[in-house]
Amino acid sequence: MKIVTTPMCEDVLKLAGIMEFDTNSYPDSTNADIAIVLSETDTTMKSVKIKLNTFTQIKTSVEMLQDMFGTSKIESNFDNNKYIGLDRSKNRNIKVKVYSNFLRDIVTDLRFTIIYDDPDYLVYPDYMKDLLSNEIVTMGDRVVEIPTHKNAPKNPIKRAEMRYKLLEKKLCMKP
Repeated sequence: MKIVTTPMCEDVLKLAGIMEFDTNSYPDSTNADIAIVLSETDTTMKSVKIKLNTFTQIKTSVEMLQDMFGTSKIESNFDNNKYIGLDRSKNRNIKVKVYSNFLRDIVTDLRFTIIYDDPDYLVYPDYMKDLLSNEIVTMGDRVVEIPTHKNAPKNPIKRAEMRYKLLEKKLCMKP
């Protein structure tokens, strides 16, 4: 079976022990049998859609791919316990307005309270900066811009670590 994946999913295949695959930003342009892509990726070919926004989603995706392809996990520096299941109950007192579904996943995992009116903070992906410029100015220093695409690491663990640390550092500093 010929597998193709996108650059953003490549490292998760390796973590799942899948070593034979092609990487292509446009899976439909290949002659692969199956594509492994991010859940929001549009493709016309047979595909497995995975989510890699939170550490739980990364772990779930690795395990699903292992089961699907009969592989074993490759040892890595990824310590699930470091990120999954931590007591973040104090975060629920911080009200956050979030733009984008992938950030909603992360903010929810960090246990912040998502609201739409009168937030303590505004969290948005870097590609929405121009669209939200008025709201960003209004919120002042209570905004958190999250790097995406070319501004974020390709490795999902490093990408998640960067985003979690950025959010926890900024949002947990609430006066």
